[in-house]
Amino acid sequence: MPRQIRAAAVQFNIKPGAIQINLAKAAEGLRRAAQQGAQLAVLPEMWSCAYDFRHMTALAEQTPQVLEHWQQTCRDTGLVSVGSLPEIAGEKIYNTAYVIDCGEVIGRYRKLHLFSTMNEDKYLAAGDEMLVVETSIARLGIAICYDLRFPELFRKLSLAGAEIICLPAEWPKPRQEHWDTLIRARAIENQLFVVAANCCGVQGPLDFFGRSQLISPLGRVLAFAGEEEAELVADFDFDEMAQYRHQINILGDRRSDVYGTP
Repeated sequence: MPRQIRAAAVQFNIKPGAIQINLAKAAEGLRRAAQQGAQLAVLPEMWSCAYDFRHMTALAEQTPQVLEHWQQTCRDTGLVSVGSLPEIAGEKIYNTAYVIDCGEVIGRYRKLHLFSTMNEDKYLAAGDEMLVVETSIARLGIAICYDLRFPELFRKLSLAGAEIICLPAEWPKPRQEHWDTLIRARAIENQLFVVAANCCGVQGPLDFFGRSQLISPLGRVLAFAGEEEAELVADFDFDEMAQYRHQINILGDRRSDVYGTP
């Protein structure tokens, strides 16, 4: 039988520091995505609180409670869900993407590349491991926002068996063209699906353009959001992905003997 799933990106205006407001918006968005038949739903980066650096420790301390509510929403809706939250580990705080399946956290990815332009590296610690996780619906590779500019990570995720890249983000204006181009490029060059979930709206001096997208392995934009809050869904056909990989054997034709791995 053909293997397909329906995926979704949940795009909303994250209110800095307002955990209860953001938690309610995320839950509503996940429920609406599930009502449209989604099995996988990706939330934006730091969706519980945004980059409220002055209060990050206090906000990160509430992440366990946020996770409990998020897990319950996933149990209620049957969704596999991915999104990033601030995580306290020892004396450090990480920007961590959680993978929830059957209401349980089955994977965590700490953002590898911190955006020094906005001082993310001064407030948060960087992770040191990539993540590909087998879920009940597909093998997911996880990346977060600025990671998108580092193709080496995505190639390694693909070589490790990822079928879908889930990319939570807070990507602001005026770099819309970079966002549009890079998410398509990462899908095309690795022949996999991408769910890129950005936020929208204004946070202090930053204006977020939204433009969440679901991309096919051929680079087709299967679903696209504008600048308003939205849940967008699309069907992913894994047979199409397998046929395309067979037709153009990018991974098999690599010359790692010349340029190294990946």
